[in-house]
This record gives sequence, structure tokens and C-alpha cells, in this order.
Amino acid sequence: MATFKELLKASFKSEDTEEWLDVHFTRPIGLAFALLWNKFNIHPNVITILSIFLGVGAGWMFHYTDLLHNIYGVILLMLANFCDSTDGQMARMTGKKTLIGRMLDGFAGDVWFFCIYLAIVVRLWNQNIPGTDWQWGIWAFVYCAFIGFIIHSPQSTLSDYYRQIHLFFLLGKDGSELDNYKQQRAIYEGLPKSDILGRVFYYNYANYCKKQESLTPNFQKFFPKWKANPSEAVRQEFLEGSRPLMKYTNMLTFNCRAITIYVTCLLDCPWVYPLMEITVFQWMYMHMRSTHEDLCQRLMAKL
Repeated sequence: MATFKELLKASFKSEDTEEWLDVHFTRPIGLAFALLWNKFNIHPNVITILSIFLGVGAGWMFHYTDLLHNIYGVILLMLANFCDSTDGQMARMTGKKTLIGRMLDGFAGDVWFFCIYLAIVVRLWNQNIPGTDWQWGIWAFVYCAFIGFIIHSPQSTLSDYYRQIHLFFLLGKDGSELDNYKQQRAIYEGLPKSDILGRVFYYNYANYCKKQESLTPNFQKFFPKWKANPSEAVRQEFLEGSRPLMKYTNMLTFNCRAITIYVTCLLDCPWVYPLMEITVFQWMYMHMRSTHEDLCQRLMAKL
């Protein structure tokens, strides 16, 4: 029987793509929960649904201005993240991977952050814009909606894509979830109209893949050329260029965002979190994207 340390190591996708905080904090706790709940035969989808409620609860707590409610929000969001780690580990341990699970897993994180942005809007509504006598009012909604949909969403979308690309070049197809629009669209069109759940998932997932591809024109030219002539030297050079970017994919997913939310809400300056999104996180996104595209263009010339 495998030890806890062996199970933990087996749950990591790769050392290149694992963040320090996840390796030493989130994943061990998630695995402990997974082992516990698996003894009670609890399905991973139940854990994912629980994470959604915890994330919504965190958002509700962050709309308060007092310290105690915000501490509750921090705890609830951490528990939601533990559950997010747990459901994936349970699904891999037990083989209980389902279409509903894939839908819920992608949906959960979106719900958390939607609720958090909404909480910031409610919290700022009657407060003054810093340095002025004007209340935020509707501008709080405009500010957070712009950051959430125009800034945050592409950052997360591209970070996920670059991670899957790196895993594909590192571990091959079986070690990655790298998909493409044409493939997923074909699955959608091949499903019977009676399979409403499947059609909804693959329609939205195909469009998600399409968005990822639209952000990476040079990679879209490079990848099919490399697959037609899979040079090992080019693969190794790609990994060397991609590996330093993995720290940005980690920073632009959950942990850095969550820590920023914790600090700004506890210090009662939640407007700083969206400001960080449009400045620091956006710089990371732009640097990551331009570096990756330059890498693909450079390697394409070698093919």
C-alpha cells in the first residue's frame, strides 16, 4: 500500500507546473481530505458542489467591512480551495471522472470570483473613491466588471492553456489536457440533440478552446509544424523557454489572487485588489504572452 508521501507525489502533474504553496500546503491538506472522504464513499462531484457553496459564502463575507466577517471570508475561501484540490485528487484516485465533474470543476472557480467581485462592488458602493468626495456608486460595478471580464478572464484562460501546452511537451498527450477547438466542436456536433448536458458542455468548452487559440497565433502556427516533424531538439528548447513562464501561470491562477484579496479586504481597501489585477497581474500576463509567442516564432524558423 502506498504511503501518504507517495500518494502526494503521484498527485503532482509535474515539478515544473506545481506552485510552492500548493506543494507544501494545499495539496497535502486536499489529499488528507480526499483519503478521509473516500472512506465514506463520497463522490468527488459532491466535494466540488461543496466548494461552490463555500466560495459563495466567502464572497458574502467579503462584502462586510468589519474584521471578523472578513476573517470568516478568508477561512471559507481557503476551504473552497482545499475542496477544489480534493475533488481532483479523489477523481484520480477512484477513477470517478464524469462529464458533470468536468463542468462543475470549471464552473466552481468562476462562481467564487464572480461572488467576490460582486462583494467588492457592494462594499464600495456607498464609500468614497480614494482621494475624492465622490461615492463609488455605479462606478464600482463598472470598475469590477471591466477588471473581471476584460482583465482577469484572459489572464486565467491563457495561464491554463500555457500550463497544458507545457505538460504536453513534457509528458505527452496522456499527461496533458491540451485540447483544440475543431476537436471539441466535432464532439459537440456529433452528440444527439437529446444529450442536452453533453451539448452544453462541449459547446462552451469548444468556445473556451477557441478563445485560447485566438490569444496564441504564433503557437497555432508552430504546433502543427512541430507535430508533423517532432524534433526532439526543438522539444527540449521549447521546454527550456517555457519552463520560466510556469511561475507566471501559477501566479495568475488562484494563490496570488487569493492572497491579494485576503490582504486588501482585511485592511479594508478592497479597491486595491482590482487595481493589482490591471497593473501587476496584467504586466505578468503581457510578459508571459509576448515571451511565449516570441519563443514559438523563433522555434518555427528552426522547423
